[in-house]
Amino acid sequence: MSEAPRPVSVPQPRLLWCGDTALTVEFGDTIDPVANAAVLALDRRVRDARVPGLVEAVPTYRSLTLHVDPCAIDPAALEAALLAMIDAPSDDAAPTRVWRLPVVYGGAFGIDLDDVAAHHGISSDEVVARHSAPDYRVAMNGFLPGYAYLSGLDPSLALSRRESPRPVTPAGTISIGGVQALVASIAAPSGWHLLGRTPVRAFLPGRDPVFLFEPGDTIRFCPIEAERWNEMDRAAQAGERIAECETAR
Repeated sequence: MSEAPRPVSVPQPRLLWCGDTALTVEFGDTIDPVANAAVLALDRRVRDARVPGLVEAVPTYRSLTLHVDPCAIDPAALEAALLAMIDAPSDDAAPTRVWRLPVVYGGAFGIDLDDVAAHHGISSDEVVARHSAPDYRVAMNGFLPGYAYLSGLDPSLALSRRESPRPVTPAGTISIGGVQALVASIAAPSGWHLLGRTPVRAFLPGRDPVFLFEPGDTIRFCPIEAERWNEMDRAAQAGERIAECETAR
């Protein structure tokens, strides 16, 4: 398999077969916005091309895995098609959905906020300001249904994960781990640092759509007072979206 030269800004792709039912295209081995943009661009092109034999495409921070029907594909032809898609001019940028998520920071909603502030030698208010200032990119959904892994965390807030993970953390938790940020969709174990919670349901069976966020979406965190939680939480549980959304290029 030959690999075409790539621009220096985009990691060289590697095509790796996972048995005969899946093919992974890797763009580097780090969390990198350029690599993630290449993954999401390829994901769009694969879906638009309606590749014969494709069962599912699964994007991550740095790779795209194609699950395929081995009886309906030509492996060499699939590799060639993917390399051609990767090398095509980048003129297919999709519109970006921008979500504004209400978040209650600290207290019972974000039990690690004060510890994170103490670790960095800043106030809890400053942690909230730095955490809610950036535009985050949904780099991937994974681990559990609707879990949105975000790039864009202020590097000054980066912090290794907890030495002792908690057996249960609440749905809607807004947390950080290493250089990553997260919107948790359901209650689950976690070793990340809990800064706050959002009443927004990223994953809600029976709602259309079931999953609210998609890779490539932009998320902005909007601090709210704890007094607003109960009303917004009830509305979200009833199926209301709660989060404001707009489309931008």
